[in-house]
Amino acid sequence: MTTTFVLIPGAACGSWHWHLPAAELRARGHEVVSVDLPCEDDAAGLEEYADAVVAAVAGRRRLTLVAHSFAGFTAPLVCARVPVDLLVLVAAMVPLPGEAPDEWWAATGHPDARVRRAGRAAQRAGEGAGAEGVPEAAVPGSAADPFFQDLPPDLAAEAAARWRRQSETPAARPWPMAAWPEVATRFLLCRQDRLFPAPFLRAVAAERLGVVPDEMAGGHFPMLSRPVELADRLEGYGRATAAG
Repeated sequence: MTTTFVLIPGAACGSWHWHLPAAELRARGHEVVSVDLPCEDDAAGLEEYADAVVAAVAGRRRLTLVAHSFAGFTAPLVCARVPVDLLVLVAAMVPLPGEAPDEWWAATGHPDARVRRAGRAAQRAGEGAGAEGVPEAAVPGSAADPFFQDLPPDLAAEAAARWRRQSETPAARPWPMAAWPEVATRFLLCRQDRLFPAPFLRAVAAERLGVVPDEMAGGHFPMLSRPVELADRLEGYGRATAAG
């Protein structure tokens, strides 16, 4: 039976940021649902983000959720509501019960506050704010860009132009689950990720999920820098889960 890959974007992102692996997976005969979350809605929190995913997958079966970055807070909520075969975390945050996303950075010992500030500067510039005196980190594909440093210049510029406004509402609310859902989970990190460095994510995956993550080359957005390799990985995870 055909797998349905459900692609969930991270903070300030949309379905466009998944468009390359989405096309690759469809070309291989898979069903793909690429979700847009209500990230610009200040009334929407994590529960409403999960509502959007649940609505998008209504009536579909054999679901593999693929959660990027901040979507690590959303995807487990979906697993508690609909049957899911597999959850794949890609360069993702892993929450603990009762932990708000704003608290996650300190709780996990994220190593570099400057990178966090650079990330927000880059997103604000992409939203059209701060056009004067834009810091180097906000120049798409620059040496200091924590997101798109390994993309071709034109693609990096478009990816940055596609940033959406990200409400602070979901970051301030505690993660509402009592435990990680009982669903098969794989973790994939990117060895050149500047936002979530590989040693940091290895520790997060080990401490919070008890797993050794899989690894691939690339920065924080492998769906744009290495879409074919990412599709290969997702297909392989799906086959292993079906066979297991």
